[in-house]
Amino acid sequence: MTMRIGVVTFPGSLDDRDAARAVRIAGGEAVALWHGDADLHGVDAVVLPGGFSYGDYLRCGAIARFAPVMGPLVDAANGGLPVLGICNGFQVLCESHLLPGALVRNDSLHFVCRDQRLRIESTTTPWTSEYTVGQEIVVPLKNGEGGYVASEAVLDELEGEGRVVARYLELNPNGSRRDIAGISNARGNVVGLMPHPEHAVEALTGPTTDGLGFFTSILKGLVEA
Repeated sequence: MTMRIGVVTFPGSLDDRDAARAVRIAGGEAVALWHGDADLHGVDAVVLPGGFSYGDYLRCGAIARFAPVMGPLVDAANGGLPVLGICNGFQVLCESHLLPGALVRNDSLHFVCRDQRLRIESTTTPWTSEYTVGQEIVVPLKNGEGGYVASEAVLDELEGEGRVVARYLELNPNGSRRDIAGISNARGNVVGLMPHPEHAVEALTGPTTDGLGFFTSILKGLVEA
C-alpha cells in the first residue's frame, strides 16, 4: 500500500513542489493540502514546506499558524501524526507551539544560501530512522531567519531527552544556539529542520542525495507500523 504524505501550500510557499517530488522519489504518494482546507484528507503524515508563508509578515510563520489547515494538523500532531516542518515549516511549528523555542534573524543579518554539512543526532524519530547516529550529511540551506533560540532550560531539556535531531558542522550559518539545525517534540513524531533535505534527493538537482533518508524513513516507518 502506498503511503499518502500531505504537503501543505500556504500563500508564499515555494518549496512545496520540491517536497512533493521528494515524497514521490522516495516511493510515496504526495497529497496537496491547501492552507484553507478544513481537514487533512486522511493523509498518513504531513510536510510543512519552506518558503515565505503569507509573505513572512509580522514574523515568519506567525500568520500561517492561524491558517484553517493548522487546526486539524495541530490536533493530529498531538495525537501522534508524523509532521516534518522544513525551514519556514519549522518556524510554523514553533509558532504553533508544537515545538519549543523560536527562529530568529541570522546573526550575520544576511540571507544565507549554501550547501550545509550536518550531523544526525537522533534516529528515534519516524523521519530519521534510516540514518545512523553520528552520520554526516550535506543538504542545502537557505534562510534569513534561521537562528534557533530557546531558554537554557529548554536547550538542556532537548539535549537531555535526545531531541536534537541534527546539528550544524564546520560552520554555524545563522547563530543557532548549540549549533542546533533540527529538533523534535517529546513524542518524536514532530520534527523541525532548518536545512532543506528535499533539495538533496537526486543527483541531477542536488549536491548529494543525503536528504532522501528523511522521506524514505517516514515511508518505511508507516508501512511497518
